[in-house]
Amino acid sequence: MTADDLIEAVRDDQQTELSRLGSSKTLYADTRGEMDPENVRAAAAAREQAAHDTFSAWADEGDGAAGDLFADAAEDAADRLDDVDADPADREFAMHDILDDLTGTVERLGGLVGWTLVDQKTKGQLTGFFTGQADPQTASTFRSAGNEVEALREDAADLLEETCADDADWETAEGAAVDVVAAAYDDYFETLEDLGVNPKPVC
Repeated sequence: MTADDLIEAVRDDQQTELSRLGSSKTLYADTRGEMDPENVRAAAAAREQAAHDTFSAWADEGDGAAGDLFADAAEDAADRLDDVDADPADREFAMHDILDDLTGTVERLGGLVGWTLVDQKTKGQLTGFFTGQADPQTASTFRSAGNEVEALREDAADLLEETCADDADWETAEGAAVDVVAAAYDDYFETLEDLGVNPKPVC
């Protein structure tokens, strides 16, 4: 297996989940139905705060290239939090519970790949939301953030190529990535149901 194979496998396995996470209902769930710019910014800030906390903890425990990558990911999240310019909403994210429980470098790199797949979907919705709000500057900020997250996935993929020694390692990384995406989707699904919204698209 290669890193490209892993990413393709995760996308295939979680195709429906990622598709729904890329819908506007993600922002509806994040804001608990209050989709005004202030609440959307606060929800976006909460995601960046959670990312910073997770990756910062990994960086403190890691070493070598992986430790450096996690430190960069934490710093990038902190920079994006500053760019959002909002106090984080009081939110907990199930995928970060999964991420926080990952231990080995291979698991964490796989989890990071899964996180980027979810987060890039969210960034796309944030870009679209602020475009619709006639706020091109903020839309551009989130578009750039999405590109940054994609670059992080490429860095994680490169490091997986260097780190995975056998099929078992690749399976471990893939399993971690799938678990992160699945947790994000379960969170999304349950939140929308609690809000009285059908999580499934209406055809």
